[in-house]
Amino acid sequence: MKRWLAALACLCALKVTVPALAATNNPSPARPNIVYIIADDLGWKDVGFHGSDIRTPNLDALAAGGARLEGFYAQPMCTPTRAALMTGRYPFRYGLQTAVILSSHTYGLATDEWLLPQSLGAAGYETAIIGKWHLGHGDRKYWPRARGFDYQYGPLIGEIDYNTHRQHGVLDWFRNGKPVDEKGYSTTLLGNDAVRLIATHDVKKPLFLYLAFNAPHTPYQAPKEWLDRYASIQDPTRRAYAAMVSALDEQVGRVVAELDRRGMRDSTLIVFQSDNGGTKNPMFAGEGDMSKIKIPVDNGPYRDGKGSVYEGGTRVVALANWPGHIPAGATVDGLMHVVDMYPTLAAVAGASTEKCKPLDGVDVWGTIADGKPSPRTEIVYNIEPFRAGIREGDWKLIWRTPLPQAVELYDLRNDPYEKTNVAAQHPDTVAMLQKRANALAATMEKPLMLVTEFGAMRERLHLPPALPEDTFSFDDAE
Repeated sequence: MKRWLAALACLCALKVTVPALAATNNPSPARPNIVYIIADDLGWKDVGFHGSDIRTPNLDALAAGGARLEGFYAQPMCTPTRAALMTGRYPFRYGLQTAVILSSHTYGLATDEWLLPQSLGAAGYETAIIGKWHLGHGDRKYWPRARGFDYQYGPLIGEIDYNTHRQHGVLDWFRNGKPVDEKGYSTTLLGNDAVRLIATHDVKKPLFLYLAFNAPHTPYQAPKEWLDRYASIQDPTRRAYAAMVSALDEQVGRVVAELDRRGMRDSTLIVFQSDNGGTKNPMFAGEGDMSKIKIPVDNGPYRDGKGSVYEGGTRVVALANWPGHIPAGATVDGLMHVVDMYPTLAAVAGASTEKCKPLDGVDVWGTIADGKPSPRTEIVYNIEPFRAGIREGDWKLIWRTPLPQAVELYDLRNDPYEKTNVAAQHPDTVAMLQKRANALAATMEKPLMLVTEFGAMRERLHLPPALPEDTFSFDDAE
């Protein structure tokens, strides 16, 4: 189980910088359109507004015209982040905290969770998912249209070939739950469908569009027209990755242009984020052979990447844009976590969260739109049987629990890149954060990924199944 032992980190100051002439205290009109865009495994630095050589003019324009969310955190991997967005609750609450749902797995996001599209749908929104789901494919009860989405298009898992839309030779491309075998580069097809949806939308009804690209996740594939634009990049993998990011950016631009054309732009809140930090460890790149590939992702100064609870795995590219309601050119450094998006969007939309289980997220609209201090002081990076990552204020603890234990403490105010472990100098702070981690772990559901894999191992070894009352532990793996 060593491969599941990742480390730590996290950062973000609480200041908010807003241009002096920016409007503040803007009232939020009822029921804006919401377009929520997610990139898959995008490196923190791999956008123009973070200084990349990769060209992302449309994302740069959204950032310049709105707020860069520089203190925004996600989960270390794909499925957990998407679950956190949909529920407003940390994934350890319902067993999705560890890794991702593999193609062979049949579990999914618990059906007793009241999801964001259900809340918005009940408030009168048209709800659509275009793109990657990855919250359950083995049973239709987990599929998007059973979870509050009126319309669905794209892959249920998402780790697909960009041109055949297949994983392990199996088609993973659907429209409203029915397989669609069609030609085309997946990023372009998702953009096409988003534009079509906006073009035909009844503007009398608010729209919630969840546009979840599978780019730039592996395999690193891009159209020739984009590869040619990056001919100056010598490494073929970095060239393909850069082309994939720019191809995604182009589709974002087309979506914004269509909102403009329909007269919807001024009444539309756009949020963009990556689902986790960019891949640095080949183990977390996907299911393909990475042995001969130089990983092309750049997380800037932040430590490590996808799969770890260090800053590079959890601090992600994010922005919010809404003309007239979010000041142009704002840089928001206040702490935010993806779980906060559910209550924030629900509040802006006038949607109820009464049917939700207790939310971990808090409403951060005042921080985004008005530059108020973030109401969040704690970040829970993850709680798993073998590690915990937790932050309170500027202190960040990474605690790897299998023997021999490893404890790391970072002062993110003075060490945002997690270079110096100061656990030995601050035992009281370590003890305080360990106590909090233990309290959260006491409420943790068993990680469904590990339960499933250990169950399969028992079958292969012809061992009896675990008793229902068995306590989940690493003894199960031995």
